[in-house]
Amino acid sequence: MDVRRYEMWCAVWGFEVLPKQSIGESVLAELLERASTDGVAPRVGVVVEREGAVLLLERAEHVAGRRRPLSLPGTIVRTGESLASAVARAVAEETGLTVVDIRRHLGSFDYLSSAGKPVRREHFAVEVAGVEPIRLTNYARYRWVPLDGDLPVTSSVRGILEAYQG
Repeated sequence: MDVRRYEMWCAVWGFEVLPKQSIGESVLAELLERASTDGVAPRVGVVVEREGAVLLLERAEHVAGRRRPLSLPGTIVRTGESLASAVARAVAEETGLTVVDIRRHLGSFDYLSSAGKPVRREHFAVEVAGVEPIRLTNYARYRWVPLDGDLPVTSSVRGILEAYQG
């Protein structure tokens, strides 16, 4: 059964299929518990690689003459949602790709949301079923940027990508 038919079958029967978790379920649960203890809203960021290049997303809006940093796929973690579910959902909703394995945790950084609330973004390296086709929903464009090139990202995301390479 191909991946798309399997996903449709799961949706019809009303259950969720989580990706394999090479990282270990206990690691994911501990990260979520730590965010709760620290009083920060959990979010996830995801590194998808293809032949030495990482998938970065570009928003449509920009300020004239100013280059806006690109983003990794990511999302908020919904109340009661596991990190594995959030990772799979982020990639599926933002790119149309299917996560088949969460391989490892790459690190996190804390920041204030646009509403001024404390947020912790946990980052993960994943394996996807295939890297095409990409179907964007919240972004205007995507780029595969070589990891050994100039990464047009924030310093926080650059640190995550360095951890990914290390």
